Order: sequence, then C-alpha cells, then structure tokens
Amino acid sequence: MNVEELVREALREQADGQPPAPAGFADRVLGARRRRRTRRLASVAAATAAVLAIAVGAPMLASGHGRSEVRPLGVVGPDGEQAHPDQSPPRRLIGAGDAVMAAYYTARIRPQSDERAVSARTYWLLDPRTGTYRKDPRWSFAAVAPGLRTAAVLERNLPAHRIGLLDLATGEVERWIPVRRGVGGLEFSYDGARLVATTYDDDPDLRIKEELTRADGGREWTWSAPFGDSSRSGFYDLDVRSGAGRWSPVASGRRDLNSRADFAYSRTGRLVYTQYIGGRDGLQRFYDLRGREVAAPADERHLRSDVPARLSPSGRLAALGLTKEVAGDPGRSYSSIRDPRTGKEITKVRGGHLLAWADERHLIAWERVTSLEEEYRPRLVLVTLGSDKVVPLSGVREPDSPTALTESWQPVFARR
Repeated sequence: MNVEELVREALREQADGQPPAPAGFADRVLGARRRRRTRRLASVAAATAAVLAIAVGAPMLASGHGRSEVRPLGVVGPDGEQAHPDQSPPRRLIGAGDAVMAAYYTARIRPQSDERAVSARTYWLLDPRTGTYRKDPRWSFAAVAPGLRTAAVLERNLPAHRIGLLDLATGEVERWIPVRRGVGGLEFSYDGARLVATTYDDDPDLRIKEELTRADGGREWTWSAPFGDSSRSGFYDLDVRSGAGRWSPVASGRRDLNSRADFAYSRTGRLVYTQYIGGRDGLQRFYDLRGREVAAPADERHLRSDVPARLSPSGRLAALGLTKEVAGDPGRSYSSIRDPRTGKEITKVRGGHLLAWADERHLIAWERVTSLEEEYRPRLVLVTLGSDKVVPLSGVREPDSPTALTESWQPVFARR
C-alpha cells in the first residue's frame, strides 16, 4: 500500500466515525490560510478541500503574518548547495525550507579509570558565511539558536560553570553566562529568546564498563550509559539577552532516567519536558518553570520525547514515530503524522526517524538505504506528506559497533 492509499484509508476511517467536517477544517489540519474569495464555500466543499489538501498537498503555506503565500522549498539550488548526497558526514550546508543542519557531532569513549569513562563529543558547527561545517573541539555541548547566528556552548569538562554565547560567523564567544550549579545540557526556546540549562552533579555522559555476550556465545567488554543513576539536579531558565534567570530543583532519586536526561522547552516556552524510561518508547514528563511536575499541554501530550520533529510550524500536525516498514531493496519506512490534540493519525510519511519540519508539508528524516534483512544504514532525506518520494540530502551514515569506542555523526537542526 503506497502513501496515497494510506492517506485515503486514514481519512476514510475518520470520516466513517465522525460528522461532516466543518468549514475551515483544512486550515486546522494543514495550517494553510487561504485568501478570501469572492464567494463563500459551503461546508461540504470545505470538507472536500480537507481531503484533497492532505492527499495531494496544497502548496499554500502559512507565512506567520496572517496571510497566505506560496513559498518555494528551496531544497536543492542550481548547484545543489543544500543537498550533498555524496557527503557523510556533510562538509557543506544541508537544509530544506526553514530547517537547517546547524551542526553535527561525533562522540568518542575516553576512559578515566578501569571501570569509568565518558562519551566525549566533538562538534562541527555551521559557518554561515561559507556554508561549511567547521570543527571546533573546544566544546563538549552545543545548541544553536533559531536564525543560525548564535550557539550556546559548554567547555570541555562537564558539568560546566559557565555558558558561552558563540558567534557562529566569527567563532568567538561574545559573552559568558556564569552559573553556580554545574550545567551539562542546553536547549533554546522555540523563539530563541530563552535557554534551558540542565544541571548535573556529575558528567551526564558517564559510561561504565559492562560485559557483553556475543551472538556466538563469547564475551567481551563494552562501555554503557548507566540507567537509573542520573545525577541531574534541576535546570536554569535563562533570558538569553540579559543572562538573568533562576534555577529550579527537580526532585532526584527517580530510577527511570538515563544518565543524560536533559530538559527542553514546550512549544510555548511555559513548561519544560524531559524523557523518562518506561513501558514504551518516547515517554515524557512536563514541569513548570519552578520545577513542579504538571500535566502535559493539550497539544503536546501525544508527542514522543524521542522524535525531535515534534510539532509542525503551525502547531497543527504532530510528528510521531516509526509505524510501518515495507520489505524491499532498500526497505521503506513510514512514520505517523497525527492530530496533536486527539492523537488520531492523519497520514503516514516516509522516513524511519523524523528530525525536523522544513515546512507544513515537508520534513527531514533518517531513512534506510538497506533492506530489512541487512544492518540498518540511513541517510538524511527530505520527505513529503502525501507522497512516497524521498530526496537524499546527505550520504549514508555507517552504523556503530556495539563495542566501538566512537559514535557516528549526529545532526543538530535549527530554524533559519
């Protein structure tokens, strides 16, 4: 069954169990604000438009200023400057629509004793002047703000006691924000005005030595992240412009956290959330900005903490996890796109792991280049709602070995 058939089936199932769609339903699904026309459309026509908008994808995209416009996606320019399918890791800018790979990192295990090590990251940050990725070994952690001008960085030894605001064009730290409690993770708010800094009492990238049983029955040693033993203590909510903010403690002692359990902002910035480990993947907890656990907001309660794309630009679509794989050479993966408030599936889209929304109809994802019987090897691709087509954006990422001392490159996305 192809994507168009999946779309039709999903819509047919919804239509069977619901009353006719009201006027404006298409706008709520796709966020496509259309110009007023000289005559009004009946509600039946609006329902029909909703089906067509999802199935074939209307090109009208929300501008964010209350009007509609046609925005070219601009994935591949005449010289292919935003897609480099021959490069892994990429050397030149990877991007689509509003989503840009602002950085990537690799990780290497660095033993500290016979039983303890840390997974140390090395970052390559986008130089916006040249459109290339520049290695910067000074930082153990980096987050890039919307606009691609500034990165928040932490120095080599974690937890760190100051946060740098790095000018991506010059490579120089413009300002340091000192913090009393050690910080191990950073994330900007959706508008880029605030920064949540997760605090830890120990290095969150701690690894411990464990014995591994091979498929042939032999045994070997590996380094693993400890589970249920996080040293996380809370978070700072900081104003980027002034550096002012407050620290909020979050009750420690929970046994359902990985050693790294960073906080990130909700879409509105009024709450933060974090992943926890339980009976299914992608579980999340929300807290207010004073560190008190609260219910998830209505439009994020069905999201998954392990799917980075989360809400579409309009907030009316939700990117969820892998739901289907189809055999072939290569195999095809499909992830779910849902109504964020009801959790109902609207359609499926190609891609095994949805990383970022390029616009209301396109996402950047990891997608496999191997069959289902082979070892998983993915590349970055652009996928489209209502289409089975994928556009390669990067070369193929090689897999990590269970006992490897290095981790392959991981992208960091930000909005233009």
